[in-house]
Amino acid sequence: MFTTIRRATIIAACVFAIALTASIAGSAQSPAPDFSLRAIGGETVTSASLRGEVVVLAFGASWLPLTKNQLDAVKKLADQYAGRGVAVYWVSTESESPKSKNYASDEQLRALAQKYKATVLRDPDGAVSKRLGVDQLPSVVIIDKQGNVADSIGGMDPTADLAKQLAERLSKLL
Repeated sequence: MFTTIRRATIIAACVFAIALTASIAGSAQSPAPDFSLRAIGGETVTSASLRGEVVVLAFGASWLPLTKNQLDAVKKLADQYAGRGVAVYWVSTESESPKSKNYASDEQLRALAQKYKATVLRDPDGAVSKRLGVDQLPSVVIIDKQGNVADSIGGMDPTADLAKQLAERLSKLL
């Protein structure tokens, strides 16, 4: 009888240990890949230059219907977290080639940036978004102060308050 109880206890402990290990591994943050993005003003923003700050990268395209909502949220977050160690960017995935169907000029993006008072970066070939695991637009990636991908939101609910959703996540990182 003790052997059966002992065996059941050992099996339960092993299952618990495996589940705990899987839970810890699943919640571990992965380092963000090194990246470099060009701002429409000409300066370059790199992952190295952002170390020590929480970074919000909102990936989108100006032709998407949800861009207005996403840019409103980016502006709201930038204002809300100004001076608190949070860098907020909207990243255009549109091509820089006028021959492309997915083309947006710097002038078009500059007008968008001025309208929404947002800092706009370019990822014209999608290399950075792919390395960060973005597989749909719009998407948001949050990188913590240590340079790890802390959170990712793919897609966007048009009825949800994106700024509020992101603020809740950011408050955990500050």
